[in-house]
Amino acid sequence: MSSRRSKAKADKPASPAAPRQAKPQDANYKKHEADLINLANKAKANTWDKKALQQTYIAFKALTLIALLATYSSVSQLALSPVYGSIPSAIYHYKLTIAGCFIGWSTNVILNDNLPIKTEEILPIYALTIPAIQAILYGFSDQLGPRWGPVVTEALTLGPVTILSAATIADYLTQIEIGWLPSSIAESLPGIASWGILRLAEKEVAGFLSSHVGTAFVYTRLGLELVLAGLYTIFAPSRWVLLALPALFHTAFLNPHVQTTTAMASLQEALTAQNITLIDRQESVTGYISVIENSAIGWRLMRCDHSLLGGEWVYIRGVPIPVKEPVYSVFLMLEAVRLVETEVPVADKNAKALVIGLGVGTTPTALVDHGINTTVVEIDPVVHDFAVKHFGLRENNPAVLEDAVSYTTKLVKEAPETYDYIVHDVFTGGAEPVDLFTLEFLQGLNSLLKPEGVIAINYAGDFRLPAPKVVVRTILEVFPACRVFRESAADEETADKQGQDFINTVIFCRKIDAPLTFRPAVEADFLKTRGRAIYLEPKFEVDVQELLGAQDEWGILRKNRTEMMAEWHVTSATGHWRIMRQVVPPRVWELW
Repeated sequence: MSSRRSKAKADKPASPAAPRQAKPQDANYKKHEADLINLANKAKANTWDKKALQQTYIAFKALTLIALLATYSSVSQLALSPVYGSIPSAIYHYKLTIAGCFIGWSTNVILNDNLPIKTEEILPIYALTIPAIQAILYGFSDQLGPRWGPVVTEALTLGPVTILSAATIADYLTQIEIGWLPSSIAESLPGIASWGILRLAEKEVAGFLSSHVGTAFVYTRLGLELVLAGLYTIFAPSRWVLLALPALFHTAFLNPHVQTTTAMASLQEALTAQNITLIDRQESVTGYISVIENSAIGWRLMRCDHSLLGGEWVYIRGVPIPVKEPVYSVFLMLEAVRLVETEVPVADKNAKALVIGLGVGTTPTALVDHGINTTVVEIDPVVHDFAVKHFGLRENNPAVLEDAVSYTTKLVKEAPETYDYIVHDVFTGGAEPVDLFTLEFLQGLNSLLKPEGVIAINYAGDFRLPAPKVVVRTILEVFPACRVFRESAADEETADKQGQDFINTVIFCRKIDAPLTFRPAVEADFLKTRGRAIYLEPKFEVDVQELLGAQDEWGILRKNRTEMMAEWHVTSATGHWRIMRQVVPPRVWELW
């Protein structure tokens, strides 16, 4: 019975369960569960590979801006050199770059939080306006002078680019995680690394540009600035870039420094007001090269940056003259290397000469006219091209368009004791190329001279500085018999007033220790020119012992001690800058 009751109970259908009321914590649980799932999905998506790719991209952007800044640093120096010269332009350049990087790096948060647009968006706008700013500031170069002019110009051009670049780079690098390093190192490492990379990139860029400047429009000063502005626009795009359109218009149509036909026409119009005509111009490895002419006064000059390589008188009262005369008597003095007497005289037709440094070609042309087998070594092909086209350079051997140091080193091994005469004439920009006055280089030239050979060295400098003493002492270390002649007589009163005694000198030396004397010049030596009749024979001799003094404080110049000349070069170059502004009107230098 009980079993039947149990069975009946089992067969009885169960009554439906009452519905369970949803509790508030269930909804929270589902939301929490959904959040966990979402986080899990994000974690799966944010793999190590993706994170590494993001970090690499940020580092790439930072490195790109460092490379652009390094390039702009070098280009800024190139842009200043026609107006101020390479040495004055570099006096404060390094310090300005350090200051800009420090300001940008240390204030990146302030700048990006308080400026209406991000620093990376300002970069392309400012880069596009720099050529116009430079063109305006160059007009004040005569008032600012060779020391402060470059500082003011770079403070308003390269300075802001440096600050904005450093701030943007710092902003990028804060996004890179270096969690495996101690926090103190992780915070300072990006800045230190960025500065090291910048300095290395500057060096590499400067080396590259030194061999490519002027080879195409993109390698001209303004061409490089425009390319850099375009790259900033690509790598740091800005919706505000249209603000730079007025500056772009000025660069395209009004800026005389751009190597275009329109700019050339604008430049010619401006130079006409100075009674100057621009005959030719091209940027090259040694600087901005141009040929200008003043038919009213009668001269034609070749310029390299803020210096003159030489020139000729080509007009008398506006009428062309048949035989051109050099404007600088020092180039005629160099030809007196032929007048030095030797125990066994050599006829011109049997003589061989090596000329290092071309200029407008006054000396090598004269040697060729005398029938001497002459070879010219000139590092700048544009200088050689302009000397041929605009100054009638005559040659009886192809010019060697190479660096003189490497060429003569090779020649010493291949053809020692080859030349009867060597003419060393390499001055430009207010300072001598130091490598060409070292003991080692001069020893090489000594080896190239025949036993009774003669060398004439043109040295230009401030004789109130130690540099001339060092150079003359180095020359005397190699050549036992030398005499030094100034281009003009010493004027102590003028030197005291100007605070400098900047003068061209020619140092004549023999290879052997024997008296150095000159034979009297004859009519044939003058090549039918009045200038040679007046200036060929050296007149204003310098007492070498008085020049050197009793103390040998500085020693001689060796290739591993060239830095000793740097400080004197600054003083010499700034003095030379002022002299150049007296020779040619300031507006001509400013307009290029």
